[in-house]
Amino acid sequence: MDEVFSDPTAERRRDDFGHILLVDDDAQLRLLVARFLERYGFLVTSVEDGPGARESLERGVFDLVVLDVMLPGMTGIEICRELRATSNLPIIMLTARSDEISRIAGLEGGADDYVTKPFNPREFLARVRSLLRRARLNNPASGKTQPSRATFGQWSLDFLRRELVSPQGALIDLSTGEYDLLVVFIEHPNKVLSRDALMELAKARMPDPLDRAIDVQISRLRKKLDLNGEPGQFIKTVRGTGYMFAGPVTFESA
Repeated sequence: MDEVFSDPTAERRRDDFGHILLVDDDAQLRLLVARFLERYGFLVTSVEDGPGARESLERGVFDLVVLDVMLPGMTGIEICRELRATSNLPIIMLTARSDEISRIAGLEGGADDYVTKPFNPREFLARVRSLLRRARLNNPASGKTQPSRATFGQWSLDFLRRELVSPQGALIDLSTGEYDLLVVFIEHPNKVLSRDALMELAKARMPDPLDRAIDVQISRLRKKLDLNGEPGQFIKTVRGTGYMFAGPVTFESA
């Protein structure tokens, strides 16, 4: 039976990490890969064969497809060619076969990348992110402009000036690490972010995103946001999981 870890028909917004369709007939591998990707903020739909992939692609919107080469009934390469005929959706092929012919067949079928099993999860994650970045650069969101300001509660964060303004109109001094973490939080409101996810999101901004450094920065940021006398109003601790920024957050463009 297919494991659908996140139903694409559910009424929930796809977050900025991306929605991935994982197609593999190995149930244990599907479970492990899906949980690993979800740990880093991705939305994952997991199916076991070609018909399941077709059905998911018809009813859901995806940012990337991970296809096993050897699937029952219909190979991953056949699915890849079928998908490529109508879509530029990024595709990563998975296979336990390391021979050159299999790799070339996958790439000639239209795949963007190729990963041989068993693979290092971190390397796989890096390949997923790299492919998504390239796809988004080549196909920027139509008509969308980068926001210049975000408001939450009666607070305001100016992205251009990197200024946080309190409900009383006072400028709140933020260190670089505090500012970068606040940006990460408000970009993902009402979503539980594990420390791992926070580190991955902030590491491009923070020089040394260690667990303890993240916790210290969050503690300092939380105190500055609690100036209006409501402790923990925005940054909530989710015990045993991580942190969540309580929205809503409104974005404005210049």
